[in-house]
Amino acid sequence: MAQTGVQTDRERFSCSICLDLLKDPVTTACGHSYCMNCITDFWDGEEKKGTYSCPQCRETFRQRPVLKKHTLLAELVEDLKKSRARAAPADHCYAGPGDVACDVCTGRKLKATKSCLVCLVSYCENHLQPHYNVPVLKKHKLVDPSGNLQQNICSRHDEVMKIFCRTDQQCICYLCTMDEHKGHETVPAAAERDEKQKKLQESRQQIQQRIQDREEDVKLLQQEVKAINVSTDKTVEDSGKIFTELIHLLQKRSSDLKQQIRSQQETEVSRVKDVQEKLEQEITELKRRDAELEQLSHTEDHNQFLLNYPSMPELSGSKCSPSINVRPLRHFEDVTAAVSKLREKLQEVLSDSWTNISLTVTEVDVLLSEPKTRPDFLKYSEEITLDVNTANIKLLLSEGNRKATTMKEEQLYPDHPDRFTLSQILSRNSLTGRCYWEVKWEGQVDLAVSYKNISKSGDESDFRYNDKSWSLYCDGSSYTFYHNYEGTDVSGPVSSIVGVYLDHTAGILSFYSVSETMTLLHRVQTTFTQPLHAGLGFYDDGNSAEFIKLT
Repeated sequence: MAQTGVQTDRERFSCSICLDLLKDPVTTACGHSYCMNCITDFWDGEEKKGTYSCPQCRETFRQRPVLKKHTLLAELVEDLKKSRARAAPADHCYAGPGDVACDVCTGRKLKATKSCLVCLVSYCENHLQPHYNVPVLKKHKLVDPSGNLQQNICSRHDEVMKIFCRTDQQCICYLCTMDEHKGHETVPAAAERDEKQKKLQESRQQIQQRIQDREEDVKLLQQEVKAINVSTDKTVEDSGKIFTELIHLLQKRSSDLKQQIRSQQETEVSRVKDVQEKLEQEITELKRRDAELEQLSHTEDHNQFLLNYPSMPELSGSKCSPSINVRPLRHFEDVTAAVSKLREKLQEVLSDSWTNISLTVTEVDVLLSEPKTRPDFLKYSEEITLDVNTANIKLLLSEGNRKATTMKEEQLYPDHPDRFTLSQILSRNSLTGRCYWEVKWEGQVDLAVSYKNISKSGDESDFRYNDKSWSLYCDGSSYTFYHNYEGTDVSGPVSSIVGVYLDHTAGILSFYSVSETMTLLHRVQTTFTQPLHAGLGFYDDGNSAEFIKLT
């Protein structure tokens, strides 16, 4: 009845515009009440018409009424809000979708605030009070509301499961210990929880310590990034200046050579023109004499001819200019040849020097030195999974595609261009940066890294016999490292577990024998031009290798 009265009052004190309880109530001259903001917004919309009306009775006003807060009505509305809060719980106290409802409430259920692991019932705050007041109930275990309490009931005997079977690693009831779990190692669930809680705390401590270690590593790496950026910027700037100086030097040498060639050009042209001028003068003189001789030759008077002939001087021998050398015209071609030789020498020097510069750049590694201990290696652990599309048809994959075993029977793999015809397989994930993984092997196995584009058939697909893969052959008594047809005997303790460390950027590939300690078997220093993939190769049926899941 109280709730009905509150609802009736709510309707009386509601704004007919927003349909909610009045806020800052005002009353018009016609006696109707509204929220101050609601009627103000309503009249703002009517302002263009020049008249204002009451939304309920439609009485109009020629001038916009001045509104003042109705104090008494505001107090009544406030009292109504308080009485409504006392009359019924707020809506947010009721259980909705996703909430745990009180199991005791009837009708519309309230949210549960606690669940009892002894009663296996969830309670709202009201129904929970006996657990705070009754001495027997005070001993019950209360937890945050749970919708999974029925999981604590044995489905076979309908009893609370308070016992833990260590043999089967599951919770059971006391009746289970008398039949299907008879003779098993059992303890109270609380005791097992305490023991596992201790292990959980130890795990958390280890995780938290690792988090601290990683955070310290992150700080060091952040500092290293700053140092690398500073060093990079300075090196780029300095090397840019050096190359600019080299360019300017070459430009100056080019300019000097042009000037020298042009100067020599002027000298040679001047000398040639001087000789040319003398020759042209000689030609003119010769032509004049030739004309005189021709004229004399046409004299018909013998006496006159003989009289004038002695005055004609004898033409001496050839007067070719000694400065003119008769040879093929070469001019400055020798200079071009000399410049070409210089270019070839520069190219050769630049090629050799550039290789050294490039290697120096790839060898930059200030902070991230090669790990020394197994925990250091595990910081770079990589979870390797095998690519079924590359698996030879006689390889059986297991352990979540981390293990491969050679079988006599062919597996039902679909055709794929990446599938090996030899008994080999590659990893699905590509490897760059720093990576570490361990392989447990049995039989005769190749542990390899390879480029993805390695041939998948023929001799060139063998991890040992191409320049795209690097392989450690393992058998029961020795190791041999192979690359591009060349084999190298490797000494070291034979272990069924081999660790592989890759620093792709630095071009380092290392194999380790892993037992109680780590022993370096073989290290490769090269330049990797593509991302790598881990590879496995086999020789006989029953050979197997598994990428260990490192924690």
